Amino acid sequence: MDPITEYRRWLDKADPDIVEALRAVEQDPAAIEDAFYRDLAFGTGGLRGVIGAGTNRMNVHTVAKASQGLANYVNAAFPPEKRKIAVSYDSRIKSDLFSKEAAAVFAENGIEVHIYPELMPTPCLSYAVRALGCAAGVMVTASHNPAKYNGYKVYGPDGCQITTEAAEVILAEIEKLDIFADVKRGDFDALLAAGKIRYIGGDVYTAFTEEVKKQSMLAPGEEIDRGVAIVYSPLNGTGLKPVLRALRESGFTNVTVVREQEQPDGNFPTCPYPNPEIREAMALGMEYAARGNADLLLATDPDCDRCGIAVRNAEGDFVLLSGNETGMLLLDWICARRTANGTMPERPVMVKTIVTIDMAERIAAKYGVETVNVLTGFKFIGEQIGFLEQKGEADRYIFGFEESYGYLSGTYVRDKDAVNAAFLICEMFAWYRTRGVSLLQRLGELYAEYGYCLNTLHSFEFEGSAGMRKMQGLMAAFRADCASIGGRAVEDVQDYSVGLNGLPKSDVLKYRLAGSCSVVVRPSGTEPKLKTYISVSAPTRADAEAVEKKIAEDLAARMR
Repeated sequence: MDPITEYRRWLDKADPDIVEALRAVEQDPAAIEDAFYRDLAFGTGGLRGVIGAGTNRMNVHTVAKASQGLANYVNAAFPPEKRKIAVSYDSRIKSDLFSKEAAAVFAENGIEVHIYPELMPTPCLSYAVRALGCAAGVMVTASHNPAKYNGYKVYGPDGCQITTEAAEVILAEIEKLDIFADVKRGDFDALLAAGKIRYIGGDVYTAFTEEVKKQSMLAPGEEIDRGVAIVYSPLNGTGLKPVLRALRESGFTNVTVVREQEQPDGNFPTCPYPNPEIREAMALGMEYAARGNADLLLATDPDCDRCGIAVRNAEGDFVLLSGNETGMLLLDWICARRTANGTMPERPVMVKTIVTIDMAERIAAKYGVETVNVLTGFKFIGEQIGFLEQKGEADRYIFGFEESYGYLSGTYVRDKDAVNAAFLICEMFAWYRTRGVSLLQRLGELYAEYGYCLNTLHSFEFEGSAGMRKMQGLMAAFRADCASIGGRAVEDVQDYSVGLNGLPKSDVLKYRLAGSCSVVVRPSGTEPKLKTYISVSAPTRADAEAVEKKIAEDLAARMR
């Protein structure tokens, strides 16, 4: 499309607040081009972009157009009794508005809509899709991105984010539409009053909470110290009510909430990048934990599907654990408790992504647990649960995790669940604490048993249309010529763009380097970034860090 022509069309047809925003940039050709040079990309991650006016922005028109495409898909692919869509939203700017816009479009297309009456986490949406027998679900969120972003995740009837095939069909429906002439928009309140949109009842939320509590790894009557002092931050997102409810109903009552990050606030005033992977987002919680002599800090991201932790070391300082470290601790603890309690299923399965720490496979093997490796994205872990379920073997699944702080121990949802993660972490922490062992001590024991393994993530941001071209060029350069990285010879290259090991085709490269190291390079599916994952095995942490530094410096030079 011609950006200027489309800009003028929007001035004539868009909602008044959108027109006002457009007029503010009428003397800025670069801003107009960036807002209109393309449609906001739709894929298996749905939509994600900067909030604003234009075809390349998150606004009521781009949300409504995507919703019309999804509605057309549901009406064509599902029988009338299955034409139902569940909707939820997080605390981000305009999330409630976008969720109501989507719900109204669905209802105007004759689809039965179920929406939570208040903001709810992503796992609650996944649960509602399955519990209510919906054809699809929509979660309005940009996960852990900065405040200027919002997004629109689409789920299939299995509670997983949509497959590549479904995304292609929905995208084809979206691309047929004129954003103004072909979208059936409606009034949310009127449709709610008419019964075409229904609020999801408290019984669904309660049932979700009960499923979380069923994930306990304790034997009947087994005692742990539930009085451990815990600090929790929902990072101004959706986690406050569901996390506290699950913990308190399980006996963890000594929980202090970080006041500045307690209530939903899409501006994220004290954590501009509301991601528990980032130290800055955890800093205020660590201050609370230090002042209150707490033992454990938990934080969940805005849509409460990621959970990060910090624990006190022997010197009294708080140490942040990586997603890999927390995942390994949980995997080992779940395997050990299931084995001890006699609840380990026959032929148990653990699922992880290809960029998640390789050491997890060695832990699983010790307990006789099969490891399944999948592409990056928790939907592929959820998909594996579905495959097991189709064979009547869902109980074989015991745990799934990814390095980006996503965990799930049950099959009741098909996405990562930070409510489940927070519950498991508190139970695990208290179990070890009751026996005089810290999580850091246990982690040290794992490294002593399996060898030290360092995994790091380095992201490189490329904004706008020029950034997209730059990323495409960099991936082509990596494919064309990469004989060594960080001074280590490339021994093997796995290019997932051709489809490997039965996995879908994906723009991902994995290099195995000399000396038990590896590098994965891939464009983010939801952000304008190239992501690189480095894995180094070495005798000591210092050795691993030295090797990792050389590899990281080489990758950074290539990105420049």
